[in-house]
Amino acid sequence: MSRRKPIAISCGEPAGIGPETAYRAWDALKDEDTFIWIGDPRHLPNGANFLEINAASDAAAVSARALPVLARDFGSVAVAGVPDPKHARGVIASIAEAVDLVQRGIADAVCTAPIHKAALIDGADFTYPGHTEYLAALAGTDRVVMMLACDVLRVVPTTIHIPLADVATQLTASLLTDTILITHAALRRDFGLASPRIAVAGLNPHAGEAGNMGGEEIEMITPVLDALRAQGMDITGPMSADTMFHAAARQTYDVAICMYHDQALIPIKTLNFSGGVNVTLGLPFVRTSPDHGTAFDIAGRDMADTTSMIAALRMARTMANGRDV
Repeated sequence: MSRRKPIAISCGEPAGIGPETAYRAWDALKDEDTFIWIGDPRHLPNGANFLEINAASDAAAVSARALPVLARDFGSVAVAGVPDPKHARGVIASIAEAVDLVQRGIADAVCTAPIHKAALIDGADFTYPGHTEYLAALAGTDRVVMMLACDVLRVVPTTIHIPLADVATQLTASLLTDTILITHAALRRDFGLASPRIAVAGLNPHAGEAGNMGGEEIEMITPVLDALRAQGMDITGPMSADTMFHAAARQTYDVAICMYHDQALIPIKTLNFSGGVNVTLGLPFVRTSPDHGTAFDIAGRDMADTTSMIAALRMARTMANGRDV
């Protein structure tokens, strides 16, 4: 088969399961795609079959027989389950290098392994809430959208990592409009959906029940949806969140726009806990990530489930191919 430009995989937290799942995912997919891993090879599993390369352009010739590695010295080995702030700058540099490769057209997509924000803060004064915000800064993009996707559901939380008490004040017409527009454009460009069907949840129980359980649906959400429908978008809502995720309802839309973090993530993690993928929409490049954390409790024990990393790499390729059309 012809080898494509690689998907660049950042190392993530060395003491977590990121290096292990990246390696196992490469081993599962090496015959169907090309990858490159950026990090300290001492953090890969013992006995890993890898090959250090000098340039990302060498990955295609290597990836089918060994994991291509752009080796970076983090200064010390990692202790499984024990994050070391001394590794923070290397972890951050791995993400930045992966982005640089895709921005320069050397790689087709970025897949990021999980990070441990406390270690990044302690070791490098990391000022971003997480991957998504750092990637947006690297891309020079003001607003991006987080989508979680699996084989049976795509969800987008409009507000993300904020206290529930703050959702109603931070949920604005501008934010909701931008979230839907970015999602709509990404479904067309990256997923090949010519006319995406978008379902939008209400904020309050029963979508406010005609104002009896809250006025956000009447005062803000419905006017936003009406304005976007007038532009020709296929939008349903605001819907009662407790009735929009059963099997029959999911057949009526391509993505569910939710108002806050748990409203979106509880249904997808219930439906497919191991196979979800975190996708950043609105970037000028493709970025995916497994939908799990560092899992320090099982790191280094050969127990990590690679399902989400494999799904993230496959989705990165699908999206990259969509942008090539």
